[in-house]
Amino acid sequence: MDKKASSRSGHRVRNTVITLTLGAALFTAGAIGLAPNGNTSGAPARPSAPARGSLDALQFRVKQMPKDAGAWAALGMAYVQQARSTADPATYQRAEQALRRSLAVQHDDNTNAQIGMGALAAARHDFPTALDWARQAIRSDPYSSVAYGVLADAYTQLGHYPASYRAVQRMNDLRPDAPALARASYTFELRGDTKQAATLMHRSLDAASTTGERSFAHTILSTLALQTGDTRLALREAATGLRSAPHDSALLEARARAQAASGNTRQAIADYEAAIDIAPLPHYLLGLGELQQSLGHKQQAEAQYAVLRGQETIRRAGSTPADTDAILFEADHGSPARAVAMAQEALKTRPFIAVHDAYAWALHQAGRNREALGQADQALALGTRSALYRYHRGVIQHALGNNTAARSDLETALRTEPHFHPQHAATARALLKRIDTTS
Repeated sequence: MDKKASSRSGHRVRNTVITLTLGAALFTAGAIGLAPNGNTSGAPARPSAPARGSLDALQFRVKQMPKDAGAWAALGMAYVQQARSTADPATYQRAEQALRRSLAVQHDDNTNAQIGMGALAAARHDFPTALDWARQAIRSDPYSSVAYGVLADAYTQLGHYPASYRAVQRMNDLRPDAPALARASYTFELRGDTKQAATLMHRSLDAASTTGERSFAHTILSTLALQTGDTRLALREAATGLRSAPHDSALLEARARAQAASGNTRQAIADYEAAIDIAPLPHYLLGLGELQQSLGHKQQAEAQYAVLRGQETIRRAGSTPADTDAILFEADHGSPARAVAMAQEALKTRPFIAVHDAYAWALHQAGRNREALGQADQALALGTRSALYRYHRGVIQHALGNNTAARSDLETALRTEPHFHPQHAATARALLKRIDTTS
């Protein structure tokens, strides 16, 4: 899986957004790398934003050599990564301009630009378009492992899971490097096999050749540890990564989640704030806001929510589909009816399990529990090990009067990850007591 914005989420968003944490990483990192001769190399791009010097060098190159299709493609990919890492959607436009310039210079067999366009479409959550570009890239170069990575990402988010597994296998057959092994890990995580997912992510870590690749691996290993309730291991993985990359926002956020799960809320808040200072990504903001709210810090929580509302205004103006964190935020802290509409729109181009879960919760909050149950079932259809998904379905089952099913889901959520959310975990325990006293 390409590792992009070592990007992905510790509270409700953490669990809901494991696919996005990975997803962001999958969608761009590793999509393009230029060898000195301008051809695509096997080395994946770094998950964090490129160094300023890298952008300067690429910008200088295209000015000096405006007919260099490979340089334009690399510049476009660098912009995609920068936008993912800085939460600046305006940068996507610069990315598209550079990639289209590359295609204008070399329209046929321009695998670099085609991969870049696929990664850009995925970053914008336009997965049908990402799939089209990935297929074009594979036609241009059937032996490009990176192209198969973009193909796998698109298939995954479109809900074509068997096809995505085949694409990941092909990627590993061609080049079993860190991005390919990370994607293989994700296929097992989706199916609830966290042990095999961790084994493959350790192999990805061993194969890593850059700080970015290693940081991404430690981020995911920390997240996988939390999914099994092992907070000590989660802290250790995040701390190991931060020793080499102290300003990696995803690692800081991973450590914040682990600190919160361990009860170290002061350090968790500090880590969240440090991550947000680097990249004000929505799931960071929501994670911090909900932690602050759970501690009774209403003013501090509202400060994070205000930024999220501003980001949502920008998203609506750009007519891009909502992310799951935006849907869940709207369901819990805004208008459930609007959250339902946002989820319905997102499903058109992203019928992925995380979106089904967010849609289920929005429907529940809007009082439409029978519809919600069907969506919750789809979210768990692969066997994904998510305490949040289980909690959501448990609450929906309880609302429908299905107490036995509700108890099963709530107990599984708390057994899987006892501190899966600063507020919902306590709600799950209280609801279980209520079920027991009324049964």
